[in-house]
Amino acid sequence: MKNTTRLLNELKSAKSFVGFADKNTNVFSDESISDYLQRLCYERNVELAQVIKRSGIDRTYGYQLFNGRRSPSRDKLIQLGFGFPLALSELQMLLRMAGKSQLYPKIKRDAAIIYGLNNNYTVTQMQELLEEQKLPLLDKCNEK
Repeated sequence: MKNTTRLLNELKSAKSFVGFADKNTNVFSDESISDYLQRLCYERNVELAQVIKRSGIDRTYGYQLFNGRRSPSRDKLIQLGFGFPLALSELQMLLRMAGKSQLYPKIKRDAAIIYGLNNNYTVTQMQELLEEQKLPLLDKCNEK
């Protein structure tokens, strides 16, 4: 498997995109977010219901995220990260795969979330920290 830097360097020096794409067809990911979330459950041997409950997401809405009927917002993905729980690098990957911005430590709210992830906070503990810091709660943020 090629790392991202090597792939990017190949892309920069490619004479044509078609040639680059043909050569690297096995590298491109076409896995949907719902498929990826289901695979994470399988790999971690954890039930969807457990992840949804620990994430603090409404049960019906959570199942819609896992079956692909709904597209998750950045905050919902972060909540799912706490529900699994995921390490920071795993959550960053999930956010990238969904086309959402990664957590950025120079943004106070993101820094608080990174702190919570690294200290094994539950979603409830994370919400309490955000509230203490007068930052938008995960489920109260108006995101697309």
